[in-house]
Amino acid sequence: MGLLRHLGIALAALVCACAPAADTDDVTGAEGLTTLRFATDWRAQAEHGGFYQALATGEYEKRGLKVEIIQGGPGVNVPQLLAAGAVDMGMGSNSFIVLNLAQEKAPVKAVAAFMQKDPQVLIAHPDQGIETIADLKGRPILLSDASVTAFWVWLKAKYGFTDDQVRKYTFNSAPFLSDKRVAQQGYVTSEPYTIEKEAGFAPKVFLLADNGYPGYATMVLARDQLIADNPEAVRAFVEGSIAGWRSYLEGDPAPGDALIKADNPEMTQDVLDQAREKLKSYGIVDGGEPAMTGRMTEARWTEFLEMAKAQGVYPADLDGASAYTLDFLP
Repeated sequence: MGLLRHLGIALAALVCACAPAADTDDVTGAEGLTTLRFATDWRAQAEHGGFYQALATGEYEKRGLKVEIIQGGPGVNVPQLLAAGAVDMGMGSNSFIVLNLAQEKAPVKAVAAFMQKDPQVLIAHPDQGIETIADLKGRPILLSDASVTAFWVWLKAKYGFTDDQVRKYTFNSAPFLSDKRVAQQGYVTSEPYTIEKEAGFAPKVFLLADNGYPGYATMVLARDQLIADNPEAVRAFVEGSIAGWRSYLEGDPAPGDALIKADNPEMTQDVLDQAREKLKSYGIVDGGEPAMTGRMTEARWTEFLEMAKAQGVYPADLDGASAYTLDFLP
């Protein structure tokens, strides 16, 4: 589920260079509502719950919006859709995706972050004497290709991990389950639960964000043209989404869950319930402070970019400020 969200960026640069811009002049329907198409980064799940809750409970509509949530999946590239003008707004899974877009000079910016903590974890067997992330040094770790160019950069810098530890992760936990020395990547809201259900043991789980990883996740990306032509619609979407996330986590999640299961019939209530509980208990959405829902700060973006530059991911002259705007936050 969650880990397949790390969508490729390579095509975004090509599309940015040649795709026509969408016509944003005629976006008001007969109801007097502004239509916005919002693409998610994976199939509907609790990790998208606040957006579905906002739609289900009318938070977008009361702010003058008619929002269409376009469900993601293995064949959906959100940055490409945005750059091509096929959608108005989309979900940026992690901070690397946003900065990659800035490096390619894509006409897209992050306008809010709905996960103050990236839910990325490392998962290990419980009987191997592994008590901290540092204890994984030298051990094989199952990683996707996208992860090797993303949070693995930070792990190497902080813990001295080396590339010879990397093993190919195909989003199948069988290799992890068959070898107790092996660790694997995951999302705190997903893989630990499925591993426990399948194997009958609770794995060791290390949330990178609780160990200093500074990245945001689940950012709302908006096309520059939409920001220029209709900033009030962008502001309304951010405000409606904040209300939706607070309602989903602290109120009755049933309306949002119903829309999630309608979009993704393979989703089950037990998976939704445990994921929502982990979003709350780990402070994934608001960092433990409800007022921080949706927020971003210049200081944190600078910290992340400087870390990535120090590891050679981005050139020293990359302007991180072009990747985001704080204008639409409360």
